[in-house]
Amino acid sequence: MRSHTKETQDILTPELALEILKEGNERFMNNIKSHRNLLEQVNETSSGQFPFAAILSCIDSRTSAELIFDQGLGDIFSIRIAGNILNEDIPKLKGNINHSVCSWTYNFLGLEGMCAMVKKLGVNAIDLLAPKDWPIIQKHGITCSMCYANGKISLTEGWNNKNFHPELIKNFTEAIPLVAAAGYKNLICFSGNRKGIDDETGLNNMSEGIKQVIGLAEKNGVTIQIEVFNSKVDHKDYMADNTKWAVDLCKKIGSENFKILYDIYHMQVNEGDVIRTIQNNHQYFGHYHTAGVPGRHEIDETQELFYPAIMKAILATSYKGYVAQEFIPSGKESSDKIAALKKAIKICDV
Repeated sequence: MRSHTKETQDILTPELALEILKEGNERFMNNIKSHRNLLEQVNETSSGQFPFAAILSCIDSRTSAELIFDQGLGDIFSIRIAGNILNEDIPKLKGNINHSVCSWTYNFLGLEGMCAMVKKLGVNAIDLLAPKDWPIIQKHGITCSMCYANGKISLTEGWNNKNFHPELIKNFTEAIPLVAAAGYKNLICFSGNRKGIDDETGLNNMSEGIKQVIGLAEKNGVTIQIEVFNSKVDHKDYMADNTKWAVDLCKKIGSENFKILYDIYHMQVNEGDVIRTIQNNHQYFGHYHTAGVPGRHEIDETQELFYPAIMKAILATSYKGYVAQEFIPSGKESSDKIAALKKAIKICDV
């Protein structure tokens, strides 16, 4: 029997190729071999080969595809592998939620280590990084899902106080084109603490300040997002401590490029009613953060929020942005902390 040529290969259909393999296997089962001159086939295939099938099989020495299907040299591509296992270290995500991780909660790994970790978990984004950090994540094929501006980052000295406007306007005017040039979309901002400023004055001050940079954000396709914090436990005196104030700010600014970073943990602490709040105000929400309540630790069964239901409520709004894990892992060992993140992503992956 001669080796296949281009002509014989061209006329074979998948059905006919399968039939040839079945016939060869039948001969093998009956201990019959087609007559072949192997040396002649070596010479025939020296200038080219025209196999009619590819067979994936085990590397086991007892399972030679050429013997089992009674085929000669150059007849089949034989692909042999070994030691295949289901790798549970890399979770298969459903793709409905765009997952991210806040950088400061896993900074014990260093940014290089964090990039390696999130990739292993099937995640391609990290939150809360400044321009100086971007070259590192870009090297790893990771995106920044929420950016910091250059310069001083203060949660307490924010846009609600006109005294801070000159520096903030300068920093954001520099940052917005950088964010856009890097291919990123989101830039975080903060109201700042009240420090005796009433909520209405703070709202007007922040609106006035943001309006001086929002045109640049619109031009560059960048969304500025104000994060809401709780003022009961973690951020005493912070002004943007409730959804209504932040929504009123969005309405006052009147731009699709100004949104709310709705922190689920913080708003559960300050006002609760998380799912209804999402349903009623989702058009103003551009980003989400997670953490367990109380304690700001893991989002598992040890805390009061049921994140699968919250994620389903977010998906029901046709949200396409990121959900970033921002809990503080309570485990003592690095492996425990990474396992907690893996579990959190699985919980939110609805």
